Amino acid sequence: MSSSNPPKLDVPVLKDLNIDNITDNVKLINGQCPDPRLKYVLERLTQHLHDFARETRLSHEEWMTGLQFLTKVGQTCTDVRQEFILLSDIFGLSLLVDSIDHPKPPPSTEGTVLGPFHSHEAEPQTNGSTISHDPDGEPCLVLCTLKNTAGEPVEGVKIDIWETDSHGFYDVQYPGREGPDQRAVMTSDAQGVFWFKAIVPVPYPIPPRWTGRTAVEEA
Repeated sequence: MSSSNPPKLDVPVLKDLNIDNITDNVKLINGQCPDPRLKYVLERLTQHLHDFARETRLSHEEWMTGLQFLTKVGQTCTDVRQEFILLSDIFGLSLLVDSIDHPKPPPSTEGTVLGPFHSHEAEPQTNGSTISHDPDGEPCLVLCTLKNTAGEPVEGVKIDIWETDSHGFYDVQYPGREGPDQRAVMTSDAQGVFWFKAIVPVPYPIPPRWTGRTAVEEA
């Protein structure tokens, strides 16, 4: 056990707490963070959380329901299943953060999130290949051209492609699957072109056992 004394804290003088001043008091208490960026983020988080509670007149029951929901999300996380990322995706936060942190110059194609069903099992395919073997899907021919921001074709870029079957499920969601399907890795040619045969995309649901979906359905 270390015999060194804990660092001395300059505890600010606090006021009697009420709905209007509690936010400033919390900022004072937590304002001694040595990292300027972390301090700023925590202060803004505190401000927005408190403003949300005041704006919605959040009840104690609603507050507890929210805590129980977040607890379930955390308990569902495993080494291969990150439930909080799915929750972030549902609220649009993942895409927003990516857009802020990795802005795309015009006229670039906007970015998107990787999603939970990407895998590294996709096999290299040549132009004109069929990536889906779903007999129930509506056939679709996909023609693509990869260009830089100057409009010039880009050759030799690997493109990772994956989609659901006609029922809205990815291959990795089937426990008895024999191998990858609806997936491919293609390479753009000298004209920046790659093309393949697939099926028309269909909407796909949030996984039935996802904690967030269960909470919404129970509400």
